[in-house]
Amino acid sequence: MTWKSALHHIRILDFTRVLAGPYATRILADFGAEIIKVQSPSVPAAEDDFARGYYETWNRNKLSITLNLDNSEGLALAKRLVAVSDVVCENFTPRVMVNWELDYSNLKKIKPDIIMLSMSLMGQTEPWRDYTGYGPTVQAFAGITGLTAHPGHSPSGLGFSYADHVAGLFGALAILSALEHHQRTGEGQYIDLSETETMSSLLGDAILNDTMNNKETTPKGNRSPEAAPHNVYRCHSDDRWIAIAVFNDNEWQSFKEALGNPPWAGEDRFSTMAKRWQNSDELDELITKWTMMHTAEDIMVLLQERGVAAGVVQNASDLAHDPQMKERGFFTNIDDSEKADISDASPMKLSRTPAQYSRAAPQPSRDNSYVYGQLLGMSESEIARLHEAGVI
Repeated sequence: MTWKSALHHIRILDFTRVLAGPYATRILADFGAEIIKVQSPSVPAAEDDFARGYYETWNRNKLSITLNLDNSEGLALAKRLVAVSDVVCENFTPRVMVNWELDYSNLKKIKPDIIMLSMSLMGQTEPWRDYTGYGPTVQAFAGITGLTAHPGHSPSGLGFSYADHVAGLFGALAILSALEHHQRTGEGQYIDLSETETMSSLLGDAILNDTMNNKETTPKGNRSPEAAPHNVYRCHSDDRWIAIAVFNDNEWQSFKEALGNPPWAGEDRFSTMAKRWQNSDELDELITKWTMMHTAEDIMVLLQERGVAAGVVQNASDLAHDPQMKERGFFTNIDDSEKADISDASPMKLSRTPAQYSRAAPQPSRDNSYVYGQLLGMSESEIARLHEAGVI
C-alpha cells in the first residue's frame, strides 16, 4: 500500500529567516507539508560556502517565491496567499507584520481559521517586546550563558545557537498542536512564542532553586552533585577528550579496576561519593594523568565494558563517521534532480510516513511560476509584468 506523507495536506506560508523559524518549518516540510518560503526580490545570493551551506541546511524540501512586501501589489499578493494557506509563520520583531497589516487580527479577516505562529525574542507583549537578538542573545536573557562557566570564571557560552534549535522544535510542536485542534474544532489560533521563554523552560532546576529555595544557582563547570568523578579529561593526542561520570560506589569499584587499582584510588578521601565530590580537584588531576596515557576511544570502550558512563568528546569528523549515526541513517542524500546534496536526516522516524528528502533548498524565486500561476491562477503575462515591476 502506498502511503502519503503525514502532512501532505498542509500548506504553510513561511516568512521566517535565519535559523529558528526555518528549522521549525523544515521539520514540517520533511513530513510533507508544502512550505512556501517568502523572500525579497532583492535577497542576495549566498556569497561563500558557509552561507550557502547554512541556507541549504535549514531550507530543504521548501518552495521559494520572491515578493516585495514594501509594495502595495506585493502585500495584496501576500494576502491572497494567506487565503489558500493553513498556517502562516514569521520570526520578525513584533512591529514588522503589524506594519504590513499581516498581523493575526488582519489575517483572520482573510481566512478566519488561519493558524499563525510568531517567533520573537521576548514575545509580542510588553514590556520587552521590541528587544531583538539571535540565538546567543536568547541564551543570555534565558540565563544559560551565565551558567555555562567554571566557578569564578567568565561565562564561556554554548559555542553555537542552541536556543534557535530549541525554539524551532517548540515552534514545530506548537503548529502541530494547533493543526490537531483545528482538525477537531475547525478553529484557527494565534501562537505567540517567546524564544527566551522556550530556553528558560529548560533551566527547571535552577529556576526552582531560586524561586522556591531563594538560592542562586551558580556555575558548576562540568561538575555534578549526582556523580564524582564527573568531568571531561584530556587524552593522548592533540585536543582529544573523554567525558567520564561515576554515579555510585559500585561504578567506582569498576572504574578503579579499569585503571588497574592504583594506590591513590584506595585512599580514604575517595572512599565515598561525598568525599570524592569534596576532593574533585585532586581526583580530576589524578584521573587526567591516566587519561593522558590513552586514546579517548580506548578509554571509552574500556569503561563502557565495565558499566561506567564514558564517551569521546566528538568533533565534526567523529560525528561524520560515527557508527551510530550511520546505522540510523542520519546523513542522507537529497534526491533532487537539479543537484546532489548531503544533509542531516530527521531524527524522528515514522514507520508508515517517513521523512522524505526530495528537494534541495530552493534558489529565490524558483517556484514563482507554480505559486503565482497554479495556486493563484495568474497568467504568464501578469507574472511577467509583476516581475518587471519588481513586485515578484
